[in-house]
Parts: sequence; C-alpha cells; structure tokens
Amino acid sequence: QVQLVESGGGLVEAGGSLRLSCAASGSDSTINTMGWYRQAPGNQRELVATIASNGGTNYADSVKGRFTISRDNAKNTVYLQMNSLKPDDTGVYYCNAKRRYFYLSDYWGEGTLVTVSS
Repeated sequence: QVQLVESGGGLVEAGGSLRLSCAASGSDSTINTMGWYRQAPGNQRELVATIASNGGTNYADSVKGRFTISRDNAKNTVYLQMNSLKPDDTGVYYCNAKRRYFYLSDYWGEGTLVTVSS
C-alpha cells in the first residue's frame, strides 16, 4: 500500500511560481506512472502532467512551457514546478500514481490548494 502526500500549495500572484511536491510512502512495484491532476471549483478533475518510470513526460496543452514535472526516485518524490502562473491555474492539485495493470486502482493524494490571484 502506498500513501501520497502533497505539499507546496498556496496563494501566489499571477506571473509567480510555486513548486509542488508529492512524497510517496511505502512501495508498490506495480506503479509505473506518476502525475499531477487538478480540479477547479465547478470543474472536473483534469490531467496536468505525468512522468513515466522511464522518465517520459506528458503535459496538458494549457501548461506546456510553464510547468515541469520531475521525479527523484531515491526520495520517492515527484515535483511539479509551476512558473508564469495564471488565475486559470487555480484549483486543488492532486498527486496520482498509476498502476501497471488496468484492474488495479490508482493511488491518489488528498490534494493541495493552489490559488493564483490576478
């Protein structure tokens, strides 16, 4: 069993930066992709960025060129560096760990709130 704990959210002005961290406790060899999702008030949860075990990354079009996802395998931690933040980036950011097999449920963190003021 794995627990994901996010940190680093907060209030920032438009144009500013934040760095989110997701620390994973425990181990699960079936995890192959880690990622960040976000949910704005009244909206569905959406993909922000993912990073595979081989280091391959994927980003939502809305954050390309502004956000960078990375992982430190030694620390079991995934990061999301967010630059040039916009008010539309406001939301609760959730850490996600996808399993290698479709019949296994994902792991999710509790989320961390990011608020970008205009």
